Amino acid sequence: MTTQTSEETSQQEAHPDGWMLDLVAGVRGVRHAVVLSSDGLVKVRTDDTDPDTADKVAAACAGLVALGMSMGREFGAGDGLRQVLVEFDGGFLFVRGAGDGSRLAVVTDQGIDPGLVAQQMQAQVLMIGERTLGTDRAGR
Repeated sequence: MTTQTSEETSQQEAHPDGWMLDLVAGVRGVRHAVVLSSDGLVKVRTDDTDPDTADKVAAACAGLVALGMSMGREFGAGDGLRQVLVEFDGGFLFVRGAGDGSRLAVVTDQGIDPGLVAQQMQAQVLMIGERTLGTDRAGR
């Protein structure tokens, strides 16, 4: 009988495209980064984000995006949604468009610089978007 070390288990759970999120994942205080499809399925996750956590983040974000789009239709100038920001005890959740209906979601600790996180998310989407996520130049 063989047992797996935590390093071996971590390597098995590593997402093959997790490297694409290194720019935003490297910001101090970022706990999880996930790219989700328009229907809430995980497309890419960081290696530090286990599959179950990524699924929970993606499902929650899909609901928040739907709510935000509904609010935009009701009170804004259409159903376009630029970003969602949720502050909770102990941290933040940032969600922004990543092209082709995809969204980039980032969960952070409380002591982060929200401007820096948002800036790195924008840079991340622009850097990988055109080639991988179908993002247009504007990052929407």
